[in-house]
Amino acid sequence: MSSRSGSTRDYETSGQSYDHSASPPVPESSDPETEGLIFYHMDLYGSKERFDIFPEELSGRGDRSLGDTRREFALSSEKVQRPPEAGYDLEKEVAELAKMYGLDENREKELELLEGHLEKVESRWPPARTEKAGSQGSTYNSSKSRSSVKDPSQSTKQQGLPDEASQGENQSKARADDEAEINIWSRGGLSSGGMSDEWNSQVVSEEEEEEEEEEAADVFCSTCKIPIRAFDKLFGEHKDHEVAQLPNAVESEKEEIHKNMCKLEEQIAQMENVASHLEEIFITVEENFGRQEKNFEVHYNDAVQVLAQKYEEQLDALGEEKRQKLEALYEQLVNCGKHLDTCKELTDETQELFLENDKAEFMKAAVTMVDRLEEFLKKEVDLELSTLPEFEERVIDVSEVEQLMNSINAIPAPCAPVINPQAPNAATGTSLRVCWGLFSDDTVECYQLCYKPVSNEMHSDEQAEHTLKVKETYCTITDLVPNTQYEFWVSALNASGISPPSERAVYVTAPSPPTIKSKKIRSCENAALVCWESRDINPVDSYMVELSKLTDEENDDTITESIVGIPNCEVLIHLQPAQKYHICVRAQNLGGSSERSEPVLIHTTGTCFYLNEDTAHPLLAILDDGFTISCDELENPECDLPVYDNSFTRCIAILGSLIPFPGKHYWEVEVEEDTEYRTGVAFENTPRHGHLGANNSSWCMRHIITPSRHKYEFLHSGMTPDIRITIPPRRIGILLDYENCRLSFFNADIAQHLHTFNSRFQHYVHPCFALETPGILRIHTGITTPPWTALP
Repeated sequence: MSSRSGSTRDYETSGQSYDHSASPPVPESSDPETEGLIFYHMDLYGSKERFDIFPEELSGRGDRSLGDTRREFALSSEKVQRPPEAGYDLEKEVAELAKMYGLDENREKELELLEGHLEKVESRWPPARTEKAGSQGSTYNSSKSRSSVKDPSQSTKQQGLPDEASQGENQSKARADDEAEINIWSRGGLSSGGMSDEWNSQVVSEEEEEEEEEEAADVFCSTCKIPIRAFDKLFGEHKDHEVAQLPNAVESEKEEIHKNMCKLEEQIAQMENVASHLEEIFITVEENFGRQEKNFEVHYNDAVQVLAQKYEEQLDALGEEKRQKLEALYEQLVNCGKHLDTCKELTDETQELFLENDKAEFMKAAVTMVDRLEEFLKKEVDLELSTLPEFEERVIDVSEVEQLMNSINAIPAPCAPVINPQAPNAATGTSLRVCWGLFSDDTVECYQLCYKPVSNEMHSDEQAEHTLKVKETYCTITDLVPNTQYEFWVSALNASGISPPSERAVYVTAPSPPTIKSKKIRSCENAALVCWESRDINPVDSYMVELSKLTDEENDDTITESIVGIPNCEVLIHLQPAQKYHICVRAQNLGGSSERSEPVLIHTTGTCFYLNEDTAHPLLAILDDGFTISCDELENPECDLPVYDNSFTRCIAILGSLIPFPGKHYWEVEVEEDTEYRTGVAFENTPRHGHLGANNSSWCMRHIITPSRHKYEFLHSGMTPDIRITIPPRRIGILLDYENCRLSFFNADIAQHLHTFNSRFQHYVHPCFALETPGILRIHTGITTPPWTALP
C-alpha cells in the first residue's frame, strides 16, 4: 500500500501576457490595433506555390513607407465593402477555382471548407471603415463590413488570384489612391479605437483559448466528471464546482472500480457455479430420458402389436416433455453464458484500463467504465432452475398384456458409477458438494451416497457411516466439521438391485475462521505484529491477512491489500503512519478459504503494546482496562507465593510485550507523587529474582521518597548518575530509539528532559514497570511522539 498525493500547478495571469505595444506605429488619429495589417483574400486550399504570388510586396514590406501601408489597408477595406455584382454566381466561381487547382473531384468538400474559412475570417477581422458623405470624421459600418466579408463572391471575384501582370496594375492603383486615403485617415480622427480594441481583445482571447487547450489537465471536476486545468477552477466555468487533484481522483476511481470488480468477480463465480449446475442438470435430463426410453423399448418390443398405439402416445408425450425441459434449460444456459461473457468482457476492459498511463485519459475512460459496471450490476440475474430434471410419472395400463409382461426379462442391475475428485470452490467450512457420473446405458432409479470422516487412528473403520439417496448425479452435504477430510463412495440402484460401489474419493471442508489475539497485537507508526490462533483440530495449509484502510469518508470493509501464503499464526505488516486499519485473517487448505475472522482495529498513531500477565509478580494486579497496575500490600514480599516460570519473584514488577519494530517508540506512565516506583525497559532474559536496573539487562528510572526530598535515580547495572529533579513529574514520557541507541526520560507535563541512557541494545526490549510502595501506575500507549522529545 502506498499513499499518493497530487501536485498542483500554479498559474499566473502575468505569464500569459500579450504585448499590444509591439504592433506597428501609427499616427495619433489612426487605429493603433489594425494599422499596418494587409489582408489578401485568396483560396486557402491551393498549392504551396500560390504563396509566392506577391513576392515583391512581401519582400518589400519592411522598406515601404507608412503611407503605402495605410493605402494598402484602405484599399483592402474598400474592396471588402464593395457590394457584390448583380447576377454573380458563387458556385460557378468556386468551380472555376477548383478546376484551376485540380480540385474537381472534391468540389463539394472544398466549397464547405471555403465557406467555413470565410466565416472564421468574419469573426477575426475588424469592421471595415467607410466614409460618410457630408461629414468630417469616419465611422465603422459594421453591417456593411459583415455582409462584405460573409459574401465570398465579392472578395473572390474582385481580387481573385492575381498573376504577375495584375500585380503591377494593383500597385499602380494603390499609388494613385494614396493621397486620398491619407486624407480619409487624418481628417476626422477615426473613432474606431474602441471597436479596434474589442477586435484585438477577441483575437487575444482566441489565442488564449488555443493556448489553454494545449495545456494538460491537472485536476478533476467531480461535478462534471471530466479532467480540467487548475486555471479553469479559479476563473473558468468550473469555478463553483467541486474538484480534486487528478492523482487523488485517479486513486478514488481505481478504488471505486476495484469495489465493482470485487462484486463482478463474485457474480462471475456465482454464475460459473450456476452454469456448472445447469450443465449437470442438462446431462441428467439426457441420461434420465435415455434410460426411460430404453426401458419403454425393452418392455414394449415383445408386445408391440398390443401396445403400439399406447407406446407411440407415451413416447411422443415423453419426447415433448423432454423437448420443453431441454429448451427451457438451453435458453437459461444461453442467457447464463451471455451474462458470463459480458462479465468477462467488462473484466478484460477494466484490466486494460489499468494499463493506461495517461491519467486524464484514464479518468475519462474510468468514469464511463464505472457507469457501465454499476448499470450492469443493477441487472437482476435469474438463478432459479427453469425446469426440474424429473419427468412426469406415466402409468400404462398393462392389464391386457399381463401375461406378456410377465414373460419379459428383468432389467439388469446397473454398473458402478464413477465419483469425481473435489472441484475448486466446492467446499465451505460445514458443507461439501460431491459429483459423480454413470458411463453406461443402465437404467437407474436413484443413487446411494455414503460418506464418513477420515481418521488416522487405528480404528478408523469404526467411524460412523452416513447414507443418502438422491436422484441426481450430485449432492451437497451439510453439517460437517470444518477443516476435516471425508471419504465418499456412491452406488446406483434400479428395480433389479444395486450396483457395486464406486472408488472412494476424499474431500476436505474449508477451515474455520481464525481468532485474532487482540491483546497480543503490537503496533507502531509504520508497522504492526498481528497474532491469531486456529480454531481447527487439524492443521491448515496457510493463512491470508486482509487489510482494510479506513478514512473519515468511508468506514466500509473494502479490501485494500491481501497477504497470502503465511505459514505461521503471526505476521509483521508494514503500514502507513497516522491511519486506521481493519485487519482480518482467513485460513486456507485444499478445500478453499475460510470465512473472515472478526476484524481488529489498529491505529498507527504511535507505539501500542500490552502487559504480559505471565511475568507479573503475584502481589501485582492488572485492572480491567489492561493498562493500570496496582499493589495493595507489601507485607512479606518474599513469602511463599505461587511461583510461575516467567514471573518476577522479588521485585513487584511486570513486563510489557516485546517491541519488535526498529525506529522510535514513545509511551507515557502516569504516577502518583507519594508512590515509589520503577519504570524503563528490559531484555526478555532479565533476572526475575532481582530488581529492575540492578543488572546489565535493564534500564529504569526509580523514584524513592526520603525524609528530606523526592529522590530520582536512573539505574543500569546498579549505577546511577547524580541528577537532582526539582519538579516531581506526574506523567513520565519514555522515548526508546533503537537506531540512535538511546533511552530517554521526560517530564511530559512541562516537556522537560530528565535523562538519557546511551546504550547499544543487542536485542529488542520490553517495557517494564514496578511498584515499591502501595499505589498504582497508569500506562498510556498509542501516543504520537511529541516534537519536544527530539534531542540534539
